[in-house]
Amino acid sequence: MNTSIETIWTQFNAPLERFIRQRVPDVQAADDLLQDVYLKVHLNINTLRDDERLQSWVYQIARNAVYDYYRSRRPLDAISDEIAAPDDADDADDITRQLAESVRYMIELLPEGYREALLLADYDGLTQKELAERLGLSLSGAKSRVQRARRMLREMLLACCHFEFDRLGKVIDYYPHCDCCVDGG
Repeated sequence: MNTSIETIWTQFNAPLERFIRQRVPDVQAADDLLQDVYLKVHLNINTLRDDERLQSWVYQIARNAVYDYYRSRRPLDAISDEIAAPDDADDADDITRQLAESVRYMIELLPEGYREALLLADYDGLTQKELAERLGLSLSGAKSRVQRARRMLREMLLACCHFEFDRLGKVIDYYPHCDCCVDGG
């Protein structure tokens, strides 16, 4: 291995810093993660067998650091919580807002019964039993309706965008295939 840590820092510092800050809005946390990445690179550089894979190796370390950061901070947060109130967070980034607007638009495209069930269960927080009573359905019917609504919404999102998930299934980035996510619907 002919690559030194100084060479890696010179070659990757600015783009790697940008990469992390796009995914971690807290500047201090992003700086800490960047330092952690360099520490892991320094400690494990001898495990890299092919210099041509250096960039992908460094970025994989950075991705894992971001995953670990979110896993340690909010292991039980639901995606619906972020989508329900992204405007309430002062530091919510444009990507989250754009995606939230797209999700709201897609929810509006769901058939009425499914849209109502999804909103009552996931946004208003009704239990399945309360949902069943409110909609005049059996308990299994209410559960099925919410599951189908979630599946339809997921299919719309996956048709619209390519998502990157962390190890817990949390969305950390997305790339639109069409204009629906860019324009918020």
